[in-house]
Amino acid sequence: MADIILHNLDAILADRIRRVAETRGWSLQRTALHLIESGLFAVEAEMVGRFSDTDASALQEAIAALEHIPSDPGFSLIGRAEPAAPKPAGPDFSSLELLEEFRINTDPA
Repeated sequence: MADIILHNLDAILADRIRRVAETRGWSLQRTALHLIESGLFAVEAEMVGRFSDTDASALQEAIAALEHIPSDPGFSLIGRAEPAAPKPAGPDFSSLELLEEFRINTDPA
């Protein structure tokens, strides 16, 4: 493993590293390696998902081309739902016709 020497390390940063080492019960070397690796993972995670200018331009051109494709009644509706019909104001009496068969016949004929 290669040796790394840090010159002119800020006193506050050195103290922070020392406190992490004491808290974890690690040596300064192990702590420094852990912090470098953790920081490297964080920086690499920030870089994931970014496009180069060439890739970003190609993606924008592809999206623009897709936007000019005319809609069709089939595939263009996949995954799209029609908006729900608005409910009428007031109570719903649509089920009252089912009660007709239970009404008492008051007609003497």
